[in-house]
Amino acid sequence: MTIHATPILAEAERLAADGKLEMAAQHVMGHLRTHPGDPRALALLGTIAMQLGALVQAEQFLRQAIARGASGFDVRRHLASILNQQERIDEAAALFEQLARETGDPTLSGMRALALDKLGRNDEAMEIHARLAAEHPGRPPYWIAYGHALRAAGRVPDAIDAYRHAIAADDEIGEAWWGLASIKQKVLTDADIAAMRAALKIAIDVRNTAPLHFALGRALHDRGAYEEAFTHYAEGNRQRAESIGYDARELTAEVTEVERHVDADFVAELEREAVGDATPIFIVSLPRSGSTLLEQMLGSHPQIEPVGELPYIPAILRSAMELATRRGKATVPQVIASLPAQVAAAMGQDYLRRASLHRKTDRPFFVDKLPHNWSNILFIKRILPQAKFVDIRRPALDCCFSNFTQSFSTAHASSFALKDIGQCYVDYVRLMAHLDGIAPGLVHHIAYDRLIEDAESQLRPALTYLGLDWDPAVLQFHTLDRVVRTPSSEQVRRPLNRDGVDIWKPYAQWLAPLRETLGALADG
Repeated sequence: MTIHATPILAEAERLAADGKLEMAAQHVMGHLRTHPGDPRALALLGTIAMQLGALVQAEQFLRQAIARGASGFDVRRHLASILNQQERIDEAAALFEQLARETGDPTLSGMRALALDKLGRNDEAMEIHARLAAEHPGRPPYWIAYGHALRAAGRVPDAIDAYRHAIAADDEIGEAWWGLASIKQKVLTDADIAAMRAALKIAIDVRNTAPLHFALGRALHDRGAYEEAFTHYAEGNRQRAESIGYDARELTAEVTEVERHVDADFVAELEREAVGDATPIFIVSLPRSGSTLLEQMLGSHPQIEPVGELPYIPAILRSAMELATRRGKATVPQVIASLPAQVAAAMGQDYLRRASLHRKTDRPFFVDKLPHNWSNILFIKRILPQAKFVDIRRPALDCCFSNFTQSFSTAHASSFALKDIGQCYVDYVRLMAHLDGIAPGLVHHIAYDRLIEDAESQLRPALTYLGLDWDPAVLQFHTLDRVVRTPSSEQVRRPLNRDGVDIWKPYAQWLAPLRETLGALADG
């Protein structure tokens, strides 16, 4: 293998290090025109494409580089990262395992454990989390990951102990404090509040300060100090919003595009033969709407298997959009309409293959409850014509304020400002109303507030929509033994309750921006 260590590649590396990625890519492509197939150049181009978010291209370049001999550790580690970002989790887990064996790097073992968590291979993941925490007691991330896994498995006291180990190693570690605060018990003590206040005086990294504010807000809420709690929620959200630059207008424009260009004929074109044998049920909603509760209920039916929040639909759509936009700008409806039948079917099979990695039964139905799939319904229907959609809607003020008080990642970026989460709710309702108008019966709707008051009256019509008979097991959902990886993991192990009703009322005087954005929906 000949490696061309030329000045042009050295300059490309310098430009990439300075963040001038497009210029760096141009330099590398110029080099490849005179040195076709240079593995070092292909590897560098793959790394630049990864940094630009062009994951499909990045994978292609890195695989070409490896095939031509550039099989060094960093190249394969970048490939593992790309596979992980594409949610090709089984492939990523296998590569992380191989890399960890070569180096003994605990970070790679930790990445493998997180991938196994996603795949539902919880016992394997738990063993790795426990080992890493024991071997590296001074490294909080290992204790935090262990705590998250323990909590998902219902081992709440052990999870609390793990989070406190992380805090003992570094009392500024915001994610560990939020881990304690988000448990559905009043875990935080007065001494904890004092410790968090002290940490906020010296912590400077937003990855610590933002979750610290959320944790302190939750602790103060539990003590009825609502004004100060709101101040901390608002500051945590402000810091998160400032770090990512979310623009609510993009989602509004996307929904408007659907309203303008998607009609009954468009939806009729999506009706094709089923792909595969299983029928996926997509619970679609905003976060904090009761989707975990509904999944637990439906998953207690003997014909339905609950598999949690699968990240695959957004990942497959993202790859489709990347390929489509190489030729120029394209909207999601345009991409859906232009998908050849064979390509759409292949995407559906890809989804079902990935989903099968999480399945433990051969039940004919399974539930994917990733909330944000509400905006992906048309794409899902194109690649999985047999898919079913159940929307669960929580009253607007409760839903939006619950999002505002949750220390979410950037995956839920609309939650970081009251106006933004309000606008997201408005857009979600607009899309559901449009789909109901052009394709009645495509989506079945459930009201969260009615579900917790009279579950049977809401679940019977839902099962009829799915073509299933009533089974009283759905009312005994809290006895279902499974790992639950959402903020509601403890709630769904209890009988129905009204804990989530009217949670916004103590904060009513500070919610004017939310009310104004919601308009009439605020009273619904």
